Amino acid sequence: MGLIHALLGIGGFIIFMGYGILQIVAGYVGIDYHFGAVWAGVAIVAALMFRFILPIRIGAFFGAMDVWGWHWGLAALFAAPGLAFIIPAVIMSIIEGVKR
Repeated sequence: MGLIHALLGIGGFIIFMGYGILQIVAGYVGIDYHFGAVWAGVAIVAALMFRFILPIRIGAFFGAMDVWGWHWGLAALFAAPGLAFIIPAVIMSIIEGVKR
C-alpha cells in the first residue's frame, strides 16, 4: 500500500508542476502578445522572485484566449481554477440569503 501512495504522490506532483509550467508559458505568451517580451520577462521575474502571480494569471487568461484560441470560460478556468469553487459558493450563498 505504501508504494501505491508514493506513486500517486509522485504522479500528482508531476501533474501539478506540469500545470504550473503550462500556466507560466501561457502567461508569458499572453503578456508577450499584448505588451511585448520585456514585460513578459518582468512578469516572470516578479512571479518567481516575489511570488506576485497576478500578472501571470491575467497573461495566462489572455494567452489561452487570444493566442491559443480557447473559449473565454475555459481560459478563465485554466488561469484561475479556484473559480470553479468560488462561483458555485457565491450562488449558493445568494440562494440561502433569499430563502431566509
